[in-house]
Amino acid sequence: MKIEKIQALRGPNIWSIRRKKLIQMRLDLEEMENFPTNKIEGFRERIEKLIPSLYSHRCSEGVEGGFFHRIETGTWMGHVIEHIALEIQTLAGMDVGFGRTRETKTPGIYNVVFNYIEENAGIYAAEEAVKMAEALINGEEYDLNACIHRLKEIRERVRLGPSTGSIVEEAVSRRIPWIRLGTNSLVQLGYGVNQQRFQATITGKTSSIAVDIACNKELTKRMLHDAAIPVPIGDLIVDEEGLDSVVRKIGYPVVIKPLDGNHGKGSSINVNDWETAKIGLEHAQKYSKKVIVEKYITGYDFRVLVINNKMVAAARRVPAHVVGDGELNLQQLIEKENKDPRRGYGHENVLTEIAVDKDTTELLEKLQYTLETIPHKGEIVYLKSTANLSTGGTSIDVTDMVHPENITMAERISKIIGLDVCGIDIMAENLTQPLKESGGAIIEVNAAPGFRMHLAPSEGLPRNVAAPVVDMLYPQGKPFTIPIIAVTGTNGKTTTTRLISHIVKSNGYRVGFTTSDGIYIQNTMLTKGDTTGPLSAEFILKDPTVEFAVLETARGGILRSGLGFSQCDIGVLTNIKEDHLGLNDIHNLKDLTKVKRVVLDSVKKNGWSVMNADDEYSMRIVNDLHCNVAIFSMDENNPHMKKFAKEGKITCVYEEGFVTIKKGDWKIRIGKAKDFPITMEGKAKFMIENVLAASLASYLHGFGIEDISNSLRTFLPSAQLTPGRLNVFKFKSFKVLIDFAHNPAGYEAIEDYLKNVESTKKIGIISGVGDRRDEDIKLCGKIAGRMFDYIIIRNEKHLRGRKEEEINGLIIDGINEAGKDVSYEIIPKEIDALKHAMGMAEEGSFITALSDVISNAIDLVQEYQARELQEDDKMQ
Repeated sequence: MKIEKIQALRGPNIWSIRRKKLIQMRLDLEEMENFPTNKIEGFRERIEKLIPSLYSHRCSEGVEGGFFHRIETGTWMGHVIEHIALEIQTLAGMDVGFGRTRETKTPGIYNVVFNYIEENAGIYAAEEAVKMAEALINGEEYDLNACIHRLKEIRERVRLGPSTGSIVEEAVSRRIPWIRLGTNSLVQLGYGVNQQRFQATITGKTSSIAVDIACNKELTKRMLHDAAIPVPIGDLIVDEEGLDSVVRKIGYPVVIKPLDGNHGKGSSINVNDWETAKIGLEHAQKYSKKVIVEKYITGYDFRVLVINNKMVAAARRVPAHVVGDGELNLQQLIEKENKDPRRGYGHENVLTEIAVDKDTTELLEKLQYTLETIPHKGEIVYLKSTANLSTGGTSIDVTDMVHPENITMAERISKIIGLDVCGIDIMAENLTQPLKESGGAIIEVNAAPGFRMHLAPSEGLPRNVAAPVVDMLYPQGKPFTIPIIAVTGTNGKTTTTRLISHIVKSNGYRVGFTTSDGIYIQNTMLTKGDTTGPLSAEFILKDPTVEFAVLETARGGILRSGLGFSQCDIGVLTNIKEDHLGLNDIHNLKDLTKVKRVVLDSVKKNGWSVMNADDEYSMRIVNDLHCNVAIFSMDENNPHMKKFAKEGKITCVYEEGFVTIKKGDWKIRIGKAKDFPITMEGKAKFMIENVLAASLASYLHGFGIEDISNSLRTFLPSAQLTPGRLNVFKFKSFKVLIDFAHNPAGYEAIEDYLKNVESTKKIGIISGVGDRRDEDIKLCGKIAGRMFDYIIIRNEKHLRGRKEEEINGLIIDGINEAGKDVSYEIIPKEIDALKHAMGMAEEGSFITALSDVISNAIDLVQEYQARELQEDDKMQ
């Protein structure tokens, strides 16, 4: 078997709108296409022995053991690999269950699709599932434990931490979109101007001054002391002399910790002698030159969490420990404790496995213990000096036991330090009494406190502490996204996108939009190139200045990695025509429709799909959508338009020369099409279609008729504003049209426009696109043969695997089928072809260059215009 390609789909896609994170592996079964599982001797027994947990997979049988039954009756290896990839991820702590395996139009080649939680882990699972299947086929050994461990390592390296993850999960539950910024824990919630950022539990609202104060333990302690909040007595030192002075003043036991430490790093607690104190100083100074020495407060370690100046949770933290049974030694007790199903690798479970490290051995040495020591029955042996969950500690929820005075004090502390998310460490016998009565004290105040101990305590009630963070970032009524209009289809996407963006900008919004020629914010190009994929959409949605997004969305990006957004407010489908067929398993218009409708399926339930009533394949799905639908047409008598009118629905139509919004029989005219410059005085029918789509989408968003009309009147097409979209350049004796038309539908649109253009001779410069089907290239030649008097055939810049002679031959065959005596010649280079056409132009000629490299063609034509102007100036 051979993996041809692995893709990670990250947004709504052709397989699922809801399940955005999918691995799509194109797999060639090769000789295994002839060997379903029931023809492989012993396969069922081997796979069940290796992965017995696959029994829980119900498969299409709908019952446990269904997958094994399918193996017995015979299923293809792609299906087996799908289930293996799902199960090994689940065994590694990433619970996934959705999968699909479908044969492509090429026999033996399958698309194996399954969901993932962490992308790198999903890709690894795809590769290992194939290796595992091959081992099972051949009866070879496979180390499943090593595979699972590796998956866990990948997961821990790339996953969001438990605190960050909990906030993301809470946001997702509220339908707030999120984007991971980079590979660390920096996350953006929401889109555009309404975004909020956070990293771990530091939010965009967190004061940097407050963080600095919290990180400076001496300053924190002084500020709290000055505010009459109990803190341990002690002082700041830098050497052994200072250490001796403080110890003499406050007496043992003491705590020694770095001034700028966090998470307990570099700390030594309950120090009772000079030698241990010196070791503690040395250890602390690995993290900070300045060291705090303070009186050790007896009692329990508590953490109180305050968010937005309100206490939301409290937990008692217990360092990692074991309890002796009088039989097992410490090493055996640790191993037994680590078998607790609540403990896991890294952050995968409620508790973390206990690892023996330097801290452990030092604590044991103080007790004169080794790992071989057998503790007495009931004896508690602490293995860590701090109670952090990441080192194996446990937590007990005590939120409901905190005395009101302690709650008030904690909320005061958060305001004194200035932290919006504040973790307060308290040492006390309990929190049920005020600290002044229990003799407790505030040990530390933490910026970016961990949430894990509250989200999943080992004892007591879990607390959803992520909810108040999201409440703080997005109080009730505050928007978290921006309006998004997504435009897809075969032809007209870019112009429709630009028209809508112009209407949006004219109505006072700062608009960001993507097109096939670049990414723009307020008509300023920020990135040049074909930017119609998910990364370009994300570029716009990440920009904190953007108030409104209009996103051209092409098939390539959808197939490659899905949409770059979760939902849109309006989805526009211009049409579905023959283009790029035969690529990426898209062989016909039905396949293409499935791709394009991903945009419409992502429209919010109360949003709108805008569709072309004159397009057959668009109308085939009009009743399958789960949102509001509005349609547009060039024909008021279109049957779909009549049906919508009868039902009182909203449409947009070209009637009697007007662009008109209709609701039932009610009409309101936006204006005469010929008054909108983009329509070339009403001669370019396909541009009128774009106006209909843009007007309808804008109206449905809520823009007024007059505002839409004025915007359309001020949208002046040009090589700068709409490059490659019906750009006409006037010379003294001839005209040149440059357009991006590159498929039969585009050619037919140009043909329709040229019928209204008066000229003495129509010269066409055309080429065949290498990644189109033979019949599409030939049809373009045939249409060219009908609309031009003379044709220059040039070569496409990107032949995409074909030979020039092959493409040119198909074009010539098409020209000959046009049934018209048309002369043609072949000039390979586009620039040479343009120069030749302008050189042979007669008085009144009209040259049409259907170009794939728009910028080059426009530059040349504008250069000739400038030269002609200079010559005129000289003559004057």
